[in-house]
Amino acid sequence: MNILEAIEKRKSRRSYLSTPIANDKIEKIERLISKYNEEGNISIQLIEDGSQAFNGLRKSYGMFSGVKSILALIGKSEDPHLSEKLGYYGELLVLEATKLNLGTCWVGGSFDKKTPIGKLRDDESLVCVIPIGNVEETQTIKEKLIYKAAHGKTKAVEEFYTAVGEVPQWFSEGMKAVQKAPSAKNTQKVRFNYNQGNITAGIENTYVFDLIDLGIAKAHFAIVADGDFEFGNPGQFHKGKK
Repeated sequence: MNILEAIEKRKSRRSYLSTPIANDKIEKIERLISKYNEEGNISIQLIEDGSQAFNGLRKSYGMFSGVKSILALIGKSEDPHLSEKLGYYGELLVLEATKLNLGTCWVGGSFDKKTPIGKLRDDESLVCVIPIGNVEETQTIKEKLIYKAAHGKTKAVEEFYTAVGEVPQWFSEGMKAVQKAPSAKNTQKVRFNYNQGNITAGIENTYVFDLIDLGIAKAHFAIVADGDFEFGNPGQFHKGKK
């Protein structure tokens, strides 16, 4: 499976199997975490047993079962782009996990925030977490019901952007990937603007997880459109990898 196929396949998973993640998969994820932490000046951590923050009805509101390993998304509290960075690099890890046939789910609220998760320095904050682990090939009935309840109608691709001038095919393909990006409460608020080859992406920042969603959407677009985004709301896209 390549990363484009992972974008198509990825779904939020909330029911995890008891089998441990294979060592080779752990090692691959750890290598990417080290790479992204250095690139983004962040502190994402893979916690192989973070079950205490999820297991039990009161801790996860009954939304999750079998959670053990989690990705703790951590960074410097004063970084003005922290949430966006964690959204961007966190989604790259989610897609890599999908390639490895592991399940994941972005979680901002339905876990026990009083349970210590990861190792935080005094100047760092835990923004959100991503459960990661082995799952059944298809969603369970409970997962399908939660997905149906949480997701409204997906917006048309054209609703994600405004344009001055005709957009190229690679831009259209990038927007199809943005359409498939996860977002808090499936609000899909990130908006792109194309103006004669100049591309920006931003979001009306009115909800605590909006900037995470901005980073996730930018990651999807950058992968397919083959380029890099500046961090910022809005941020500018540069065609071609650095």
